[in-house]
Amino acid sequence: MVYDLTAGLIELGLLEGEVQARIDDESYRRFYLHSTSHWLGLDVHDVGTYRLDEQTPRPLVAGMVLTVEPGLYIPSDDDIPDAYQGIGIRIEDNVVVTNEGHEVLTADVPKQVVEIEALMAKSNHSSMSAVAFM
Repeated sequence: MVYDLTAGLIELGLLEGEVQARIDDESYRRFYLHSTSHWLGLDVHDVGTYRLDEQTPRPLVAGMVLTVEPGLYIPSDDDIPDAYQGIGIRIEDNVVVTNEGHEVLTADVPKQVVEIEALMAKSNHSSMSAVAFM
């Protein structure tokens, strides 16, 4: 995921150099401000550790619910081309772990640009600058 996001930032001219170098120096983090996921529950951001210890990730078990939400946020800084300043993009899915694997609870939510634009065109809020789907 981080590789593809970093490659896209280089392709757009927001970062320069080789993808792995930008990952290693973490310069992509200027635009990728959080992780890809978090627990989801009754209190939205439920508490719980993501690791059993420093080396061991917590295994996912049936009934756990988490988000999958990669996001890029482009600041309105002087070194950013005007066309990209202030843009934020996050596509979120909510996923429940099942005994058989997983179920994407938000599978029917529009995620492709053409789908989102069509939905926004139907909206009475033509001046919307952000859309949140849950």
